[in-house]
Amino acid sequence: MISRFLPSRLRRLLGVKVTTRPPSYQLLDQPGSLEPLLRAIEKVDEVSLDTEADNMYHYKTRVCLLQFLVDGDVFLVDVLAPGLKLEPLWAVLAKKHLVMHGSDFDLRLLHDLCRFQPKSLFDTMLAAQLLGLARIGLASLLDQHFGVALDKDGQKANWSKRPLTPKLLNYAALDVWHLPALRDILTRELKKLGRLDWLDQQCRAQIEAGFEGFAPPTENDWRIGRSERLRGPGLTVLHAIWHWREAQAQRFDTPPFKVCGNALLLKIAEAAEAGDSESTILNAVHLGKRHERIFPSLAAAVRAGLARDPKTLPRRPGRDSSHVSLSQEEVELQERIRADRDRLAKKLEIEATLIANRSQLAQIARQPDRLEDVLLPWQIELLRAEPALKALA
Repeated sequence: MISRFLPSRLRRLLGVKVTTRPPSYQLLDQPGSLEPLLRAIEKVDEVSLDTEADNMYHYKTRVCLLQFLVDGDVFLVDVLAPGLKLEPLWAVLAKKHLVMHGSDFDLRLLHDLCRFQPKSLFDTMLAAQLLGLARIGLASLLDQHFGVALDKDGQKANWSKRPLTPKLLNYAALDVWHLPALRDILTRELKKLGRLDWLDQQCRAQIEAGFEGFAPPTENDWRIGRSERLRGPGLTVLHAIWHWREAQAQRFDTPPFKVCGNALLLKIAEAAEAGDSESTILNAVHLGKRHERIFPSLAAAVRAGLARDPKTLPRRPGRDSSHVSLSQEEVELQERIRADRDRLAKKLEIEATLIANRSQLAQIARQPDRLEDVLLPWQIELLRAEPALKALA
């Protein structure tokens, strides 16, 4: 009991894990029940927001719960509740500044749900990255700064199952309860380092990326992992069993990885590529007792793949006709820029890819005069002051 009153830093030193008493909340799951939330949002400039989805349990991901902290009050909105009209919520929310953690997935999810786009954003995960923190997950940050131990079961819960248990609702409420205080802590640290503007630029870019939603499926999504090494029957078998897995996942309304993982698909395809017989391939497959009933359909897919001519498969996406490989001079420039980037990242104590990732390095090496098309202003300012690009000025 005494540990509850110890400062969070001392609790960490003593190895004491403390789950704070969950905040009170209003669960909004009835037609017309959004009014208190709408009135509360109208009165403020800032709202803390999180979402819970069912991507671990269903084929098509759905938003299941929305968590809001508005002026000290927590509201939990059951998105799956029948008769709950959310259109007024999106309209009023779009006018507010949001505080979120790891918003990329949430914003893409909300875009695909209703084309929602926030006015402005403070993402505590992006802030943690720009501070160079080793652990940037919300649970880690809450533990570090507040001595709060989030229930890990909530991260793996089936949020589409109804009714939602009090334990899950408490977890959901805690997800937003500490966000303003965490934002204030991270803001002070970023200000000390002169990186608040960096965060603002990152958050604006996150909003734009979120509004693109998730990439739509293509006819070449089956080309997974090491499939580029396959040439003959391995390709046709992989194509067949990947689509078999998609069909089974849709049939049972479950994520494809719960039917079988990519590693097993590639193992089967590589065995086919090596010339193994159908029986040899299938004898090595172990789906587990839970999936024994779908084994005959997998066998049929393997058989169909072995019988197919690889020339009939969808063609691998070709490179843009205007694409030309980097010249030797450009490759050398890319390596010099990479060295500058890595040296900067070490000095700033942040991940190097925050300054420029592999693809961006190649684009810069090809067209160093078009940095504005590739990087954010804070990234450009850093790299332009380094030897590789400074020599081109």
